[in-house]
Order: sequence, then C-alpha cells, then structure tokens
Amino acid sequence: MSRVIEEIENGRGETLRYRRHTNGRGMIAVGASVDPTAFVDANTYIESNVQVGKRAHIGAGCWIEHGAIVGPAAVLGSNVHLAEGAIVGVGAQVGSYSKIGIDARIGDGAKVNGDSQIASHAVVPPRPGLARAA
Repeated sequence: MSRVIEEIENGRGETLRYRRHTNGRGMIAVGASVDPTAFVDANTYIESNVQVGKRAHIGAGCWIEHGAIVGPAAVLGSNVHLAEGAIVGVGAQVGSYSKIGIDARIGDGAKVNGDSQIASHAVVPPRPGLARAA
C-alpha cells in the first residue's frame, strides 16, 4: 500500500508534505488546490497555495511555486517554471522549458512559445477576440 502523504526535506531543513494527484500522479503540496479533472504529470511539483483549474494540463518536470494560478483548460508544456504568484489565464498555453517570473500574468488564451522567459511582473495580453467569462 502506498503512502497518502510523502515528506521531502528541502535545502533549508524544512519538511515539505505532498500528496499524489489522482490524474497523472504529480506531487501536490498540502494547501494547494488542484481540480480533479486537471492532469499533473508524475514528475511535476506544485507548491502550497497554488490553484489549478478544471481540465488544465501540466506536463512533465514542471515546478509551480507558492501562490501561482493555472486557469481552467490552460496547458503547460514540459519543464515549465511558474514563479511565485504567476498567473496563467484560461486556455493559455505555455511552451516547454519556459520560465514565467514572479507575479507575471499570462492572459486568457495567450500563447507563450517554448523556451521563453517572461520577466517578473510582466503581462502577456489575452488573445485578441477572446470572449472573457463574467
């Protein structure tokens, strides 16, 4: 029988607690909110206070830091790093090996090419013509 909670010690000697997500087996920190319909690859780490919406897809090797938000139907390729407080909008796509800075905003439906670096506090506008949900 596998453990429900897995504990990992970080470089500062703190013990971090994670559980495996049912859809993809990704590591979800205690205190994060990940919708059951989202896919989180087994080699991905999602830190505390993160929100992941319905039908989001998070690829292998991603690291989603504390307080980030991944909107419904958003897609993150492999090895994407979302820094603390970053937001990826509804249906947005972030290509593999991209790094999204602290408190950066990726608009609804926007597309970030692979291997991109989005600066902290930067804003990538939503896709033109995309109807926003109320």
